[in-house]
Amino acid sequence: MTNLPITREEALDLIKKYNKEKSDLNHYLESEAIMKDLAKKFGEDEEYWAMLGLLHDVDWGITKSDINKHLSEAPIILKEAGFDDEFISLVISHGYGYNIPGIEGERKKKIEHALACAETATGLIHAYALMRNGKISDMEVKGLKKKFKDKKFAAAVRRDIIIECEKIGLSLDEFFELSINSVKDIADQVGLS
Repeated sequence: MTNLPITREEALDLIKKYNKEKSDLNHYLESEAIMKDLAKKFGEDEEYWAMLGLLHDVDWGITKSDINKHLSEAPIILKEAGFDDEFISLVISHGYGYNIPGIEGERKKKIEHALACAETATGLIHAYALMRNGKISDMEVKGLKKKFKDKKFAAAVRRDIIIECEKIGLSLDEFFELSINSVKDIADQVGLS
């Protein structure tokens, strides 16, 4: 078990310090839930993977007005909270491929691909749930896959990153099933039913 420098409650406080929008908080909670379930599936450290999901966009609230600054503050914030370079570099890795100055690299580790596809899938899942009047309880893989194929739906969601689920050994169907179930488990916390 990896030793994390802060508790989940402290991580939530850290997130809320820099992020005020409910939609952003929903995204962090959904990313946390999917990462935790991916860790469980692969026999990895659930607490560590969940913490990555929760904190991956810690600086979004203070950098989203200028996408070029996203992930520039995260290392400072996370270092001050006691996280090590390994955790910070994993957080940074989800920004690879977005042409953010100073954030270059290629995801190589399973945990990096997991974080990237998990946090990206939340946008598609949440948008589809909202289209269904906020209902996720009966969402099916088949319907989500149809929205995935429709490039006009949630157009900003990078399908190429969601497909990285295959690099962690999951088919798109398996990944969507796990992800839908993860978000279902916290539906009440993220304004869905």
